Amino acid sequence: MTVALAGNPNCGKTTLFNLLTGSRQHVGNFPGVTVERKSGLVKGFNDIAVIDLPGIYSLYPYSPEEVTARDYLLGEHPDVILNVIDAGAPERGLYLTLQLAELGIPMIAAFNMMDELTAEGGSVNFELMSARLGIPCIPISASKNEGIDCLLKTVRNTSGKNPAKICYPKSAAAVILEEIENIVSPKTLLPPRYAAVLLAEGNVSEAAHAVGLTKSEAEQVRIFRDDMELLCGDCAEAVADMRYGFIERICTEFIVKGKGKEKRRSERIDDLLTHRVWGIPIFISIMLLIFLLTFSVIGAPLKELTEQFFGFGIDALSKLLEETGTVPWLKSLITDGICAGVGSVLSFLPTITMLFFFLSLLEDSGYMSRAAFMLDAPLRSIGLSGRSFVPLLLGFGCSVPAIMSTKTIPDKRTRWLTILITPFMSCGARLPVYAVVTAAVFPKHGGAIIVGLYLLGIGAAALTGFIMKKDAGGFIMELPPYRMPSPRSVLLLMWEKAKDFAVRAFTVILLSSVLIWLLESFDVRFKLVSDSGESILATLGMFAAPIFAPLGFGDWRICAALITGVTAKESVVSTLSVLGVNMSEKFTPLSAISFLVFSLLYMPCTAAFAAMKKELGLKQAILAVGYETAVAYAAALAVFQIGKLLC
Repeated sequence: MTVALAGNPNCGKTTLFNLLTGSRQHVGNFPGVTVERKSGLVKGFNDIAVIDLPGIYSLYPYSPEEVTARDYLLGEHPDVILNVIDAGAPERGLYLTLQLAELGIPMIAAFNMMDELTAEGGSVNFELMSARLGIPCIPISASKNEGIDCLLKTVRNTSGKNPAKICYPKSAAAVILEEIENIVSPKTLLPPRYAAVLLAEGNVSEAAHAVGLTKSEAEQVRIFRDDMELLCGDCAEAVADMRYGFIERICTEFIVKGKGKEKRRSERIDDLLTHRVWGIPIFISIMLLIFLLTFSVIGAPLKELTEQFFGFGIDALSKLLEETGTVPWLKSLITDGICAGVGSVLSFLPTITMLFFFLSLLEDSGYMSRAAFMLDAPLRSIGLSGRSFVPLLLGFGCSVPAIMSTKTIPDKRTRWLTILITPFMSCGARLPVYAVVTAAVFPKHGGAIIVGLYLLGIGAAALTGFIMKKDAGGFIMELPPYRMPSPRSVLLLMWEKAKDFAVRAFTVILLSSVLIWLLESFDVRFKLVSDSGESILATLGMFAAPIFAPLGFGDWRICAALITGVTAKESVVSTLSVLGVNMSEKFTPLSAISFLVFSLLYMPCTAAFAAMKKELGLKQAILAVGYETAVAYAAALAVFQIGKLLC
């Protein structure tokens, strides 16, 4: 049995999906988290598959996520649609319910977050609501695991039954729509009511071709549609008015609204946090506080403890290998290659985890959607929109999901520009590079320099957007009520990010460390060398050294690290570690800043490039990374050369 989860953004659909399947899909308070559909089997019911569709407001495609949901429902025809509705805002959810009912698929309406509605004195007469809609209506609370057993039982009972048909009160629009449905019913491969609405709301000639009508049948439809316009005005508006009128009636009859304490509380908080003058400064202050706590107050001591732990472990392993008579080359591979490379990256695991802990608190509370709302105007000034905020924010974690999340941006040029500048948002993989260099060269000012790098990346993105700007499309975003962050959701996100980082360390970074050791230990004739200056890696680094010399770092070891950084940014640190680079000796303060600027801005890793290729095509992806690397070179060159003149 296949069950499709459909509903508006922020209705708790993905929370329900995680609860049903035990999956660890990320839950967020802004549209765009669920871009592709996801699937899983219900725990304890391996014969029920659940598909988590993107959050949508309508079946008529405006954005890519609406296209994804509609195409799945029409093309693959699940056994049951599980329509999740926010019980605190049923009107909006019920509009989608009426559209879903037109598809002719058995359906259940799950009114989620009922605990919040009842806490405010609200209620729903589910028995009468079910009778009026002709579909089962079930109260649940996904976050508290309430009503789920009843919901699953209803899903089993609903599968295979004839779909209910919404009976609208008699009106001119309803009568004419029914007449059109009678014409198309014997002909269309689409659900008859859906086809009738398609014909009534859109261009008859194009819709008739899609539905499969003859010319005479299309003419009949045109006559009825003209009648609708004479009686009701614009056809699309007439159908919408019919639905809204029906929704208003059933909400008035069957739903008692709560006292609205939560809404008023959210409004009072918004008066401060989204203030026209103080809103953005407050947001910047919050982010600066997060960076301070992550990189200095909490993160730095944790990183130091982790480094000591790995250092102790590597020393103990080295002694053990010596005592067991391990051949020198193998000992070098294990300690200097694998352990040093992977350990140097894993030492940043507490910092990465801490950063995402704070970000998940902001996201789960509902504040992130406010940030998108506030930043819509500034983003629009550089050719983006509030929808671009989500990918740009995700870019601080990893460019790959950030680039993939641009699917939610309807306007193609805005999507292209967002993908182009997203790698300028300093991803978590670059953080180890900043931390190692600043700790060696700027031990007392590392936090300030790292914050400056993040701001520089944002500035490079803004300048690029301003140069290439074009008017962005419209932007609509729902502001959910403020909620206390769910400990489960916050810890889940921390665990996922920590796991992803650790997996990368034990896969990509492990392979990179072994590859770097091989390149550093063998020459071009694949002979083991005692001096790394004669190795393959040295040859590559020496070839690149003249190119980077004007930037202040012409040492072949540093150049080689930047080359390996193309595979994964963490590899820069592991390469420097494997090659035994003493950064306090190799860098001056000016060349260190230049190196950090280049590391910040040059092309993203190969995984991010693959994501860009998927979204933009090969040619556009190559142009994008070429542009980013050119910007990085120009910025680092300017920093070093101007710095030399001033100093």
